[in-house]
Amino acid sequence: MNKPPLSVQHRRRFRRFRFLLSALIFCGLIWAAGFIWYVDYIPKTVDNTNQRTDAIVVLTGGSERLSEGRRLLVRGLADKLFISGVYRGVEVDELLSVGKSDPRLIACCVVLGHVAENTRGNAIETAVWMYEEGYKSLRIVTANYHMPRSLLEFKSLMPDVEIVAHPVFPDNVKIDNWWRFPGSTALIASEYNKYVFASLRNTLLNWLPNGDRQALRSPGGVFDEQPDDAPDLDDYSASNGTGKDG
Repeated sequence: MNKPPLSVQHRRRFRRFRFLLSALIFCGLIWAAGFIWYVDYIPKTVDNTNQRTDAIVVLTGGSERLSEGRRLLVRGLADKLFISGVYRGVEVDELLSVGKSDPRLIACCVVLGHVAENTRGNAIETAVWMYEEGYKSLRIVTANYHMPRSLLEFKSLMPDVEIVAHPVFPDNVKIDNWWRFPGSTALIASEYNKYVFASLRNTLLNWLPNGDRQALRSPGGVFDEQPDDAPDLDDYSASNGTGKDG
Protein backbone atom coordinates (compact mmCIF):
# COMPACT_ATOMS: atom_id res chain seq x y z
CA MET A 1 0.00 0.00 0.00
CA ASN A 2 1.39 3.37 -1.02
CA LYS A 3 2.19 5.91 1.69
CA PRO A 4 0.39 9.27 1.50
CA PRO A 5 2.44 12.18 0.19
CA LEU A 6 4.77 13.91 2.63
CA SER A 7 2.60 17.02 2.57
CA VAL A 8 -0.38 14.98 3.83
CA GLN A 9 1.71 13.37 6.57
CA HIS A 10 2.96 16.77 7.65
CA ARG A 11 -0.56 18.12 7.85
CA ARG A 12 -1.66 15.16 9.95
CA ARG A 13 1.29 15.61 12.31
CA PHE A 14 0.58 19.30 12.55
CA ARG A 15 -3.07 18.63 13.38
CA ARG A 16 -2.03 16.18 16.13
CA PHE A 17 0.47 18.67 17.48
CA ARG A 18 -2.11 21.46 17.41
CA PHE A 19 -4.63 19.26 19.20
CA LEU A 20 -2.12 18.31 21.93
CA LEU A 21 -1.00 21.90 22.31
CA SER A 22 -4.61 23.11 22.58
CA ALA A 23 -5.35 20.41 25.16
CA LEU A 24 -2.32 21.39 27.21
CA ILE A 25 -3.24 25.07 27.06
CA PHE A 26 -6.84 24.27 28.05
CA CYS A 27 -5.70 22.13 30.99
CA GLY A 28 -3.24 24.83 32.01
CA LEU A 29 -5.98 27.46 32.02
CA ILE A 30 -8.26 25.21 34.08
CA TRP A 31 -5.42 24.56 36.55
CA ALA A 32 -4.59 28.27 36.78
CA ALA A 33 -8.24 29.21 37.40
CA GLY A 34 -8.48 26.55 40.09
CA PHE A 35 -5.25 27.76 41.65
CA ILE A 36 -6.54 31.34 41.85
CA TRP A 37 -9.74 30.02 43.46
CA TYR A 38 -7.69 27.98 45.94
CA VAL A 39 -5.60 30.98 46.98
CA ASP A 40 -8.79 32.95 47.59
CA TYR A 41 -10.24 29.98 49.54
CA ILE A 42 -7.31 29.92 51.98
CA PRO A 43 -8.62 31.48 55.22
CA LYS A 44 -7.22 34.89 56.05
CA THR A 45 -8.70 35.14 59.55
CA VAL A 46 -10.15 32.96 62.30
CA ASP A 47 -13.89 33.44 61.84
CA ASN A 48 -15.10 31.76 65.02
CA THR A 49 -12.81 32.40 67.95
CA ASN A 50 -15.11 31.71 70.89
CA GLN A 51 -17.28 28.72 70.00
CA ARG A 52 -16.73 25.81 72.35
CA THR A 53 -16.30 22.33 70.88
CA ASP A 54 -15.90 18.85 72.35
CA ALA A 55 -12.27 18.66 71.22
CA ILE A 56 -9.43 20.67 69.78
CA VAL A 57 -7.44 18.82 67.12
CA VAL A 58 -3.93 19.96 66.22
CA LEU A 59 -2.24 18.59 63.11
CA THR A 60 1.52 18.47 63.70
CA GLY A 61 3.80 20.33 61.35
CA GLY A 62 4.74 23.53 63.12
CA SER A 63 5.34 24.75 66.67
CA GLU A 64 2.82 27.58 66.21
CA ARG A 65 0.07 24.97 65.80
CA LEU A 66 0.95 23.35 69.11
CA SER A 67 1.17 26.69 70.87
CA GLU A 68 -2.22 27.74 69.54
CA GLY A 69 -3.82 24.44 70.48
CA ARG A 70 -2.46 24.69 74.00
CA ARG A 71 -3.70 28.28 74.27
CA LEU A 72 -7.20 27.26 73.16
CA LEU A 73 -7.25 24.44 75.71
CA VAL A 74 -6.22 26.82 78.49
CA ARG A 75 -9.03 29.15 77.42
CA GLY A 76 -11.46 26.31 78.06
CA LEU A 77 -12.73 26.03 74.49
CA ALA A 78 -12.73 22.21 74.70
CA ASP A 79 -12.36 19.41 77.22
CA LYS A 80 -9.65 17.59 75.27
CA LEU A 81 -6.74 18.46 73.03
CA PHE A 82 -5.90 15.78 70.47
CA ILE A 83 -2.58 16.05 68.63
CA SER A 84 -2.50 13.95 65.49
CA GLY A 85 0.62 12.63 63.82
CA VAL A 86 3.02 12.84 66.76
CA TYR A 87 6.35 11.08 66.43
CA ARG A 88 7.15 9.87 69.91
CA GLY A 89 9.49 12.28 71.66
CA VAL A 90 9.25 15.01 69.04
CA GLU A 91 7.57 18.31 69.99
CA VAL A 92 5.94 16.72 73.02
CA ASP A 93 8.43 18.22 75.49
CA GLU A 94 7.55 21.70 74.26
CA LEU A 95 3.85 20.93 74.66
CA LEU A 96 4.36 19.76 78.25
CA SER A 97 6.54 22.68 79.26
CA VAL A 98 5.45 23.64 82.78
CA GLY A 99 6.38 27.23 82.23
CA LYS A 100 3.92 27.66 79.39
CA SER A 101 0.74 26.20 80.88
CA ASP A 102 -0.72 24.42 83.87
CA PRO A 103 0.89 20.93 83.91
CA ARG A 104 -2.24 19.48 85.54
CA LEU A 105 -4.37 20.67 82.65
CA ILE A 106 -1.89 19.24 80.14
CA ALA A 107 -1.66 15.91 81.98
CA CYS A 108 -5.41 15.37 82.14
CA CYS A 109 -6.58 16.73 78.85
CA VAL A 110 -4.09 15.98 76.09
CA VAL A 111 -4.13 12.84 73.91
CA LEU A 112 -1.48 12.06 71.32
CA GLY A 113 -2.01 10.10 68.11
CA HIS A 114 1.09 8.36 66.77
CA VAL A 115 -0.05 6.82 63.49
CA ALA A 116 -0.82 9.56 60.96
CA GLU A 117 1.86 10.38 58.42
CA ASN A 118 -0.20 12.61 56.12
CA THR A 119 -3.41 14.60 56.08
CA ARG A 120 -5.59 11.62 55.18
CA GLY A 121 -3.97 9.75 58.07
CA ASN A 122 -4.71 12.69 60.37
CA ALA A 123 -8.37 12.49 59.41
CA ILE A 124 -8.58 8.71 59.94
CA GLU A 125 -6.72 8.85 63.24
CA THR A 126 -8.89 11.71 64.49
CA ALA A 127 -12.15 10.10 63.31
CA VAL A 128 -11.40 6.88 65.20
CA TRP A 129 -10.63 8.83 68.38
CA MET A 130 -13.65 11.15 68.02
CA TYR A 131 -16.12 8.30 67.58
CA GLU A 132 -14.51 6.34 70.41
CA GLU A 133 -15.03 9.33 72.70
CA GLY A 134 -18.54 10.00 71.40
CA TYR A 135 -17.64 13.58 70.48
CA LYS A 136 -19.77 15.56 68.05
CA SER A 137 -17.71 18.69 67.40
CA LEU A 138 -14.07 19.67 67.00
CA ARG A 139 -11.91 22.69 66.31
CA ILE A 140 -9.14 21.89 63.84
CA VAL A 141 -5.85 23.78 64.16
CA THR A 142 -3.45 23.77 61.23
CA ALA A 143 -1.69 26.21 58.91
CA ASN A 144 -3.95 28.43 56.80
CA TYR A 145 -2.61 27.09 53.48
CA HIS A 146 -3.22 23.53 54.72
CA MET A 147 -6.74 24.17 56.01
CA PRO A 148 -8.75 23.58 52.78
CA ARG A 149 -7.36 20.07 52.29
CA SER A 150 -7.68 19.29 55.99
CA LEU A 151 -11.35 20.27 55.99
CA LEU A 152 -11.91 18.23 52.84
CA GLU A 153 -10.46 15.08 54.41
CA PHE A 154 -12.05 15.56 57.84
CA LYS A 155 -15.53 16.27 56.48
CA SER A 156 -15.26 13.26 54.18
CA LEU A 157 -14.67 10.92 57.12
CA MET A 158 -16.79 12.72 59.74
CA PRO A 159 -19.83 14.12 57.94
CA ASP A 160 -21.85 14.09 61.16
CA VAL A 161 -19.28 16.02 63.19
CA GLU A 162 -19.33 19.82 63.43
CA ILE A 163 -15.91 21.12 62.42
CA VAL A 164 -14.68 24.61 63.26
CA ALA A 165 -11.66 25.82 61.29
CA HIS A 166 -8.95 27.53 63.31
CA PRO A 167 -6.04 28.40 61.01
CA VAL A 168 -2.67 29.63 62.15
CA PHE A 169 -0.62 31.95 59.98
CA PRO A 170 3.05 31.05 59.49
CA ASP A 171 5.20 34.14 58.99
CA ASN A 172 7.19 32.51 56.20
CA VAL A 173 4.16 31.80 53.99
CA LYS A 174 2.89 34.85 52.14
CA ILE A 175 -0.68 34.46 50.92
CA ASP A 176 -1.67 38.00 49.97
CA ASN A 177 1.32 38.63 47.68
CA TRP A 178 2.19 35.04 46.88
CA TRP A 179 3.38 35.84 43.33
CA ARG A 180 6.26 37.88 44.77
CA PHE A 181 7.60 34.97 46.82
CA PRO A 182 8.67 31.86 44.87
CA GLY A 183 8.80 29.70 48.00
CA SER A 184 5.24 30.58 48.97
CA THR A 185 4.05 30.12 45.39
CA ALA A 186 5.58 26.64 45.19
CA LEU A 187 4.12 25.64 48.56
CA ILE A 188 0.61 26.83 47.72
CA ALA A 189 0.77 25.19 44.28
CA SER A 190 1.81 21.92 45.89
CA GLU A 191 -1.07 22.13 48.37
CA TYR A 192 -3.48 22.91 45.55
CA ASN A 193 -2.33 19.85 43.59
CA LYS A 194 -2.80 17.68 46.68
CA TYR A 195 -6.24 19.20 47.21
CA VAL A 196 -7.26 18.34 43.64
CA PHE A 197 -6.00 14.78 44.04
CA ALA A 198 -7.82 14.36 47.36
CA SER A 199 -11.03 15.73 45.84
CA LEU A 200 -10.86 13.28 42.95
CA ARG A 201 -10.05 10.37 45.25
CA ASN A 202 -12.90 11.17 47.64
CA THR A 203 -15.31 11.55 44.72
CA LEU A 204 -14.27 8.12 43.47
CA LEU A 205 -14.66 6.63 46.95
CA ASN A 206 -18.16 8.08 47.18
CA TRP A 207 -19.17 5.94 44.21
CA LEU A 208 -18.17 2.76 46.05
CA PRO A 209 -20.28 0.98 48.71
CA ASN A 210 -19.39 2.66 52.03
CA GLY A 211 -16.53 4.28 50.17
CA ASP A 212 -17.02 7.60 51.90
CA ARG A 213 -16.60 5.75 55.22
CA GLN A 214 -19.63 7.38 56.81
CA ALA A 215 -19.84 4.23 58.91
CA LEU A 216 -16.40 4.92 60.41
CA ARG A 217 -16.56 4.39 64.14
CA SER A 218 -14.23 3.27 66.91
CA PRO A 219 -11.69 0.42 66.91
CA GLY A 220 -13.58 -1.09 69.82
CA GLY A 221 -15.76 -3.17 67.57
CA VAL A 222 -18.54 -0.99 66.20
CA PHE A 223 -17.12 -0.51 62.73
CA ASP A 224 -19.44 -1.74 60.02
CA GLU A 225 -16.24 -2.35 58.08
CA GLN A 226 -13.01 -1.23 59.70
CA PRO A 227 -10.56 0.29 57.20
CA ASP A 228 -7.16 -1.33 56.95
CA ASP A 229 -5.35 1.90 57.83
CA ALA A 230 -7.43 2.66 60.94
CA PRO A 231 -5.27 2.89 64.09
CA ASP A 232 -5.61 0.64 67.12
CA LEU A 233 -6.22 1.94 70.62
CA ASP A 234 -2.56 1.26 71.43
CA ASP A 235 -1.64 3.96 68.92
CA TYR A 236 -3.07 6.62 71.23
CA SER A 237 -1.51 7.85 74.44
CA ALA A 238 -2.14 10.43 77.11
CA SER A 239 0.41 13.19 77.39
CA ASN A 240 1.89 11.69 80.53
CA GLY A 241 2.86 8.57 78.60
CA THR A 242 0.12 6.26 79.82
CA GLY A 243 -2.20 4.45 77.45
CA LYS A 244 -5.73 5.54 76.78
CA ASP A 245 -8.10 4.46 79.51
CA GLY A 246 -10.96 2.16 78.62
